Amino acid sequence: MNYPVIAEHILATVQGTWWSRRRRRDDVPQLSPGAVYVFRVGGNYRPYPEGMVFDPTHPDVIDASSVSLVDTRARLVEVERTLPSLSEADNFTVRTSFTCQVTDPTVIARQGIIDVTVPLRAYLVADGDLPRVSAGHRVEEVNAVRTEVSHRMTAYSAIVPPRVAGMSVEFVSAEVHASQDLRDWEQKLRDERRLWELQRGQRDFETQDALRIAELLSQGSDHVDAFGIARKEIGITEAAARIHRTTQEESARGHEAETSERTHTQARETAEAQMRRDMLLTLLRQMGGSEYIDYHQVLEQVLQETGGGRSAPGVGPAAGAGRMVESGRVSPGRAEANRDGSRDPQGGFVKDEDDLVD
Repeated sequence: MNYPVIAEHILATVQGTWWSRRRRRDDVPQLSPGAVYVFRVGGNYRPYPEGMVFDPTHPDVIDASSVSLVDTRARLVEVERTLPSLSEADNFTVRTSFTCQVTDPTVIARQGIIDVTVPLRAYLVADGDLPRVSAGHRVEEVNAVRTEVSHRMTAYSAIVPPRVAGMSVEFVSAEVHASQDLRDWEQKLRDERRLWELQRGQRDFETQDALRIAELLSQGSDHVDAFGIARKEIGITEAAARIHRTTQEESARGHEAETSERTHTQARETAEAQMRRDMLLTLLRQMGGSEYIDYHQVLEQVLQETGGGRSAPGVGPAAGAGRMVESGRVSPGRAEANRDGSRDPQGGFVKDEDDLVD
């Protein structure tokens, strides 16, 4: 950095002219704000009078062999130094801040201090105990090192204050930074953590939105249409047409379900009636070979099995059946006489079950 000496220029010798004995210099560089001229006249350095308008015919200006532009404003200067860590692969960087201001431009110009960080860096290196503060810490323990280095620099600057001839220098602060690799790694972790938090927040928002939509849908299509109308996503005419279409579809589905239920009931009743007929005929065929049959008792049993006392299809009521048949034992004569399948109204017994069911 160009501080406190901003620039240095060699000046040519000014020769007089035959038409004018008074000489003037035209090769002096323009002065920057906050800076002053320091001319070298012979072996001496002479500052141009402060507050005086520059005069190119001033004797010091005419006789000067060189000029230095010195910045006299106060500046904050930062100086860095590398400190070791517990690992040989990583280092700490100490960045110290100093306030500097030129008090004697002549001394500064004579010493030619173009970069004030050079003597200040030498001041930091002179503290041989500073590396011991960080040598026992890992690079991840940068906060602890920062505290110890700050305390050390405060004590060191109080005991051995920084000195630069022609300037006032004061220690301000010391900051400790980890290596660039560690900073890159921590930055990557930070970015990944932020990305994960962003994705988690998006998933939470999606979950809440899904729950809200599910709750909205559970309240029915009318509520959904009303919500869509409020958000101007659908029109009132479209919503009314959708409601009318839905009503018609529900009515059609209800009629279809009712018809299907009625058909199913009729089919079940028909199947039950057929089952009772088949069971009755099967039972009568099984008893057809027996000579001693109480058909009144058989009829009651059949009615109980097929309908709980109701008359089976094709069979008359129990009272009528009682008048048609009588209990008793079939005589051998009548059984022999009726083998041709005719009925015997006197005896009350029949040979085949077909005679019972007419």
